[in-house]
Amino acid sequence: MPSRSVFIVLFSFLSLVSAHTVITYPGWRGDNLHSNGTVEETTGLGTYADGDDYLWPYGMQWMYPCGGMPTSQNRTKWPVKGGAVAFQPGWFPGHGTAFIYINLGLGTVPPNMSFVMISGIQLIGPTKDPYPGTFCLPQVPMPANVSVNVGDNATIQVIETAVHGAALYNCADITFAEPEDVPEVNASNCFNSSQITSDLIFTTTSLKEDSESPAVEMSTNRYGYLTTALAVLFGLIWL
Repeated sequence: MPSRSVFIVLFSFLSLVSAHTVITYPGWRGDNLHSNGTVEETTGLGTYADGDDYLWPYGMQWMYPCGGMPTSQNRTKWPVKGGAVAFQPGWFPGHGTAFIYINLGLGTVPPNMSFVMISGIQLIGPTKDPYPGTFCLPQVPMPANVSVNVGDNATIQVIETAVHGAALYNCADITFAEPEDVPEVNASNCFNSSQITSDLIFTTTSLKEDSESPAVEMSTNRYGYLTTALAVLFGLIWL
């Protein structure tokens, strides 16, 4: 009969392949590919203090703002005018698409992650089964009307939402630096897997036709949409 440790290892492996997001550049806060406990044990909560430990029945990555991980001591130098962000999106069984958002929090321990860098990209997978793959944006812009100085600390937050609306959170802690002081980003640490395609997100407020001519009215965060479009286009050209 298999030992209890074998079942624990098998459960951990199934957790990894069924749902995960890993920031591969810049370096993420740490490995939070972890779940334990049951919904019944936590009375339906996403996390629950159990003495000195915590129970994560849905997995750590479900927890805002950074997937249950505290601020890291080791920071990555990141260009003061914006730079690359790469991640493995992972997938849920039954969900062939996901939405990606990238935000910025200012300070060593940001009070929030409310500064939008990428306002929304839809990732499209080849099947509805979980699969490996990497997606990279080589030039993620700074948020609108935000200026920083060399040496300032900040946190980049990557959010992945599934088609049913649930979100996974991960963060990378950075220190802003001059571009020449940042290690080179190239195809070894910033590349797009051939299995993953992408599309932009926008909203339509109304589709209507008046008495004289047809009109289509659209509403969106114009700066966010424009910078997201440019980031995706730059990525396609660069890669």
